[in-house]
Amino acid sequence: MDQITIKDIARLCGVGVSTVSRAINNHPDINEETKQMILDTIRKYNYVPNNSARNLKRSDSKTIAVLIKGISNPFFADMIQVFEREISRKKYSFVLQHVEEDEDEVDVAIQLEKEKRLKGIVFLGGLSSHTDEKMKQISVPFVISTVDAPSLKRKYASVTVDDEKESFRMTEYLLECGHKKIALLAAARQDASIGLMRVKGYKRALEQHGIPYDEGLVLYTEGQPTYSMESGYAMAMRLLQSGKEFTCIYAISDSVAVGACKALFNAGKKIPDDYSVASFDGLPMTEYYEPSITTMRQPRKEMAEATIKLLFDLIRKKPVEFRQVYEAELVVRQSTKRIR
Repeated sequence: MDQITIKDIARLCGVGVSTVSRAINNHPDINEETKQMILDTIRKYNYVPNNSARNLKRSDSKTIAVLIKGISNPFFADMIQVFEREISRKKYSFVLQHVEEDEDEVDVAIQLEKEKRLKGIVFLGGLSSHTDEKMKQISVPFVISTVDAPSLKRKYASVTVDDEKESFRMTEYLLECGHKKIALLAAARQDASIGLMRVKGYKRALEQHGIPYDEGLVLYTEGQPTYSMESGYAMAMRLLQSGKEFTCIYAISDSVAVGACKALFNAGKKIPDDYSVASFDGLPMTEYYEPSITTMRQPRKEMAEATIKLLFDLIRKKPVEFRQVYEAELVVRQSTKRIR
């Protein structure tokens, strides 16, 4: 059922529409078992009740939603500004929806689509591990931004860098600088999105250069927000306390790298004299940090502009290039050095 109605819920439950309405509004005049059955059916079919037909007609149907997973990551800040500017310029409303790390962004999108009568959706972060069957439940045009989706068999609109390839390039640069023991500060262990791709690139570079993969040199976020300075600090402290030998830290994002630098300084270490540090994203903080941090810079604003153009082309049913992949730029700065 594409757009399930209250009548459909009533039919599926074998009750009247008024009974469904009482369950939705938590009316006391309904059997508890019946109410629970109705609510379970509503959740199963992603039915979102409208407040009233009058409110539905009055609601703004020219609305674009941006669902952001990983709101602690400052990488998205510039992109959100571009989204808001470009959407407003086209006389559409802009809705920013934060998706928690343990939430299913597709479920959030389906509910928001019905509540706001969306014209289109941008998924920012997340979305690498969903099935085609799941994605088919979204009935409006959407673009997956900053994340590739190799697990999906169908062709979906996406704007991204090749995270595995660019992570391979960063790791290879560090290997060419003479670093053989590179510690990786990664996302959460269960991450099936950007974090997983960057870990894969790291592993592939080690393999191609004949360096054995050491699981003890890969640390994952535990309890802190992913892509945060807090998680970078905590992971670097765990690394130092482990006693593992390493000459370089490769952080999965710039914020994580800044947190790691703080941990190294607190431990009395110097960068890059004692340890080199490299990261990913290319945020301004890496240029102004002391020492400035070597990073893989993504073209954030260009990707954001391409995302919105692609979405509106889909809305207008124009022919599009579905998968748009941008090149990142390796920016070498003071935080890395060559060793023998």
